Amino acid sequence: MESLTTNTDVRLTVTRCFRTLKSSTDSSDIITALRTLHSYLDEGPESTATSAERAEFRKTYYSSALQLLVSNIQADWLHQLTAAQRTELWDGLFLAGPPEQALLVLMDAIGELRPTSNLDHVVNITEKFLQRRRLAELLWSYCLEAAPSDSPQLRETLLGRISALPDITANKLQLNNRALFLPQQYYPLLATEMLTALERTCQALRAGTDCSLTFVAQTLGKVCIQGHSGSVLAVMAPRLSACTRSDMVWQRVCWKLLENVPQRWMESVLTGLVQAVSGPDALGRIIGNLVLTNKKAQFVITHKLLLLQYKYETRVLRIILGYLAADRDRRPLLIQVLRSVSQAWANSSAVKHTPLEQQLYVSKALLLSSCTLTVIAWLRASLSELLQCMLGGMQTHLDSNVVRIRRMGMVIGEYLSSRMDINGTKLKFEYDQDEETRELLSLLAPGACDEPEAELTFYHSSDDELTPYDMSGDQEISKASPPRYLRDCLEILISSEDPERVELALQAAESLVRKNSFAAREISVQMSKVLLHMDDKYNINGFLYLRQATMVALTVADCIPVTHYLTTEFYSLNYSLRQRLDILEVLALAAQELSKPVTEKKAASISSATTAESTPYPGDNPVHWRNVVEKRIQSKTKRLTKVLPATPNRYAPVAGHFFFPLLKNYDKPQVTFDLLGSDHLVLGRLIHTLGLFMHLAVNAPIAAQMGCALLDFVWAVRYHADQYVRGVLFAVCSVFLSMPSQNLLVDISDQLFETRSWLAGIKKKKKKKNLWCDILMTEKKKPNAAPAPDNCQQSVFTNTQKSFLPYWRIS
Repeated sequence: MESLTTNTDVRLTVTRCFRTLKSSTDSSDIITALRTLHSYLDEGPESTATSAERAEFRKTYYSSALQLLVSNIQADWLHQLTAAQRTELWDGLFLAGPPEQALLVLMDAIGELRPTSNLDHVVNITEKFLQRRRLAELLWSYCLEAAPSDSPQLRETLLGRISALPDITANKLQLNNRALFLPQQYYPLLATEMLTALERTCQALRAGTDCSLTFVAQTLGKVCIQGHSGSVLAVMAPRLSACTRSDMVWQRVCWKLLENVPQRWMESVLTGLVQAVSGPDALGRIIGNLVLTNKKAQFVITHKLLLLQYKYETRVLRIILGYLAADRDRRPLLIQVLRSVSQAWANSSAVKHTPLEQQLYVSKALLLSSCTLTVIAWLRASLSELLQCMLGGMQTHLDSNVVRIRRMGMVIGEYLSSRMDINGTKLKFEYDQDEETRELLSLLAPGACDEPEAELTFYHSSDDELTPYDMSGDQEISKASPPRYLRDCLEILISSEDPERVELALQAAESLVRKNSFAAREISVQMSKVLLHMDDKYNINGFLYLRQATMVALTVADCIPVTHYLTTEFYSLNYSLRQRLDILEVLALAAQELSKPVTEKKAASISSATTAESTPYPGDNPVHWRNVVEKRIQSKTKRLTKVLPATPNRYAPVAGHFFFPLLKNYDKPQVTFDLLGSDHLVLGRLIHTLGLFMHLAVNAPIAAQMGCALLDFVWAVRYHADQYVRGVLFAVCSVFLSMPSQNLLVDISDQLFETRSWLAGIKKKKKKKNLWCDILMTEKKKPNAAPAPDNCQQSVFTNTQKSFLPYWRIS
C-alpha cells in the first residue's frame, strides 16, 4: 500500500512538472519545475525525496523527462535562463541520472536534430558526459546487476550507441566534429572506463559482493568487431598484464571477462589481444586456459592465426606458440599445431599456389613450434609422420623453380634433420643468404624462442596535477545571440515570441541563405511562405528591407520552386495589395540579380556548390599540348586593354518561370482581387515588372515567345483610363529592344503597323504637351506667374524611337 502511494505521488508531481515545461512561459515556474525534477536525482542529505521516490523516478520517468527537454530545446524559456541556470538545471539532468538512459536520449537527439545551435547544445552535453566519467558509471551499474533488468533489444541498442559513438557523431557533425569524439581519443577513453569498471569489480569481490561482467565483455567484443581492437587493447592489455602479475582476483576477473565475450566476437578480441600483450606469460595470465574450454578460441589460436592469416609479425607467432607451451594442459595443442603446420608446409599444392609471404609465415611457424617443443614432446609426437612430411615437403620445395622457395626448403630441411637426429645424419645445403634466410636462421639462435617479458610501469595522474585555465578574460554571453544555422532562423521566425530573437534572426537570414545554398534549397519555399505572411508586429527597424532581401536571396538560391510559389500566390485569394506588390518587387529584384555577371569569387562558390559531386579526376582530362603553347603565348603577349571574360546569364534559362505564370489569370476577377478593375495600381506595377523581365531576357532563346505574349497583354490596356496603367511604353520598348530582329517581321508583323500608328499618335501628343510647357515656362519668368508642372520634360520616347525606326517605315 505504501509503494502504491509513493508511485501515485511521484506520478502526480512529475506530470505537473511536465505540464509546466510544455505550456508555461513564466521563468520562475520553469525553474521550480526543473528543481523539482532534480530533487529526485539528488542523493545527499539535502534531498527532499525519499529513496523509494528516487528509485521510482529513475526507473519510470527519467527517460521521459530527458526526451521532453530535448523536444522543447527550441522553447523561449530555455533561452531566457542564464548560463549558470542552464548548466545547473537543464544540463545537470542529463549528467545526474542513470547514465544508460541519458546516453540513449543524447545519441537519439544527435541523430534527429538538424545542424543548428540546438544540436551544438546537445553535443556539448554529450562531451561533458564523457569528460565526467559517466561511461564508467554506466558499465559499473551493469556490473552490479546479478541478472539483466532490461530487454535484450534495449541492451543491444545501448551497445551499438557506445561502440559506434564516433561514427554517429562524425556522420552528423562532419567537419564540425569534436576532438573527444574522434576514434583516436574516444576508444582509449572507453578502454580506460572499462578498466575502471573492472577495478571496482575486483574491490567488490574482495568485499563479498557478487558482480557480473557480461555487459563489459559484450562492450569489449562489440568494439573489437568494429575494427577498434588495436586502440582499445593497446590501453587495456598492459594494465591487465601488470595487475594479473601477482593478484589472483584480477586473474579470475580477466578469465571471466574473456569467457563472457560472445562467440561471434571472440576472434576479434583474441586477434587484438595477441598483438597487444608483451609476451606469452602475459597472454596466459589474461586468458588462462580459454583455448581448452572455448572451441572458437581454440580454432583462432591454433589454426586461423597460424595457417589462414599471414599478416602478423614474428612476435605474434612467438607469443601464440609460447602460450601453448607454457602450461602442461595446453602442450598437447602445441603438438597438434606442429602436425598441422608441417602438413601445410609440405603440401605441394600450397607451395605452388599460395603467396610467397604466406609460405614464409608458415615456415616461421614451423621453426618456432619445433624449437619450442622439448625432446620428450618430440618423441610423443609421431616421429615417422613428421619425417614423412619433412621429406616430402623438402622435395617439393627443392623442385620449385622459385629461388626463394628452394632456399626456404633448404633452411627448414637442415634444422629438422638436426632436430630429429636420424642415425646421426644431418643435411647441409649450400645457398646464398638473403634477408629471408637470415630471418629464418635468427629464429634458431639460442634463446630466440624464449622472449623475456618486458617490465611495464604505470603512472596514475590526479586532477591536482592539471594546470587550471585562465578564465579572467571570459565574457558573459548575452541571453539572445544571432542564429548560426538557417533552420534555427526559420524556427525562430515561426514559433518564437521574443522580439529580440526575431530581430536577430531576420538580420542574419539573408547572409545565412547566401552562405549555404544547399541548406537554403531544403527550406526555400517554406521560408518564403513564412516571410511573405510575416507582419512587423515588433516594430523592427528596417523590417521591410530585411524581409525583402531574404526573399530575394531565397529566390536566387532556389529559383524555380520559389518562383513557382510566388507567381502562384500572386493570383491567390486572401492576399492584400501590399503582399501582391511585394511579390512583384521580389521577383523583379531576383531577376535583376540573376542577370548580372557573377564575380570570380562568387562564381567559384557557385560552381563548387553545384558541381562538387561531378568534378572529374584531374588525370582523366589531360591538358592538350596546344593549350599549353597557347597559354605561354598569351603570358608573353602585351595587351593595351583587358577583355573581360564572358560569364553565363543565370536568368536566361529561367526567364519563362518568372514571366508566363504572371500572365495566366490576369483576366479572371476574384472576390478580393480585380486586376482589370479597381486594382489598377497592381496592374501598372505588373506591366512594369513584365517589361523588366522582357528587358532582362535579351538574347535569351525564349525572348521571342515572351515578346509576343507581352504585346498581346499590353495591347488590351494601352487606352486604360488610369494614367499609371497607360504607361505601357516601357513594356513595348523592351519587346522591340529584346526580341531578335529576325523574329520581329515573322512573329509580330501585324502588330508592327498598329504599334507604329500608336507610337506616332503618342509622339504627336507629346509635341503638343511640350508646346504648352514652353508657354508656361515663358509665363513663369513673368512676375506672379504660376509654377510650371513637373512633367514638362522631354519624353525619352524620341531616343527610343531611333532603335526600331526601320520597322515603322515598312511599306
